[in-house]
Amino acid sequence: MDIQTSSGDKVATFLLSANRKYRDNSGIWRESTCQVGVTAFNKIADYCEKTLKTGDSVLIDGELESHSFNADNDNTRNIVELRARHLQLLDSKPTQTETSFSQDKKESQTETAPESTETKETEPTDFDFGYQNLKL
Repeated sequence: MDIQTSSGDKVATFLLSANRKYRDNSGIWRESTCQVGVTAFNKIADYCEKTLKTGDSVLIDGELESHSFNADNDNTRNIVELRARHLQLLDSKPTQTETSFSQDKKESQTETAPESTETKETEPTDFDFGYQNLKL
């Protein structure tokens, strides 16, 4: 389903889930999930629509935006969403490719993870937020 603004910009909206595992006071492991709405535009929206799947690990940089709306019971509700400016798909397996998109530069970068176990230090770029060597 293609969603566009009145000016023709492509829009993608989805929920980002962050899971947190912790021990409660009695020592039992618990898990809580926080979901945040994400809105992406243009090339990032196109990439999200065609590529992202449930369960993919992503790193998103952007701005928080607050919106108010009237709920069914005439109460005003506030919602906070993340407007994606940069999106990086994180590798969950060493043989996958890492892809990043930036709203500002309208470019993409694709790198293939090295086959060897040798660690290679590289300088951060505008696309990778300094997490190009992140091990999950």
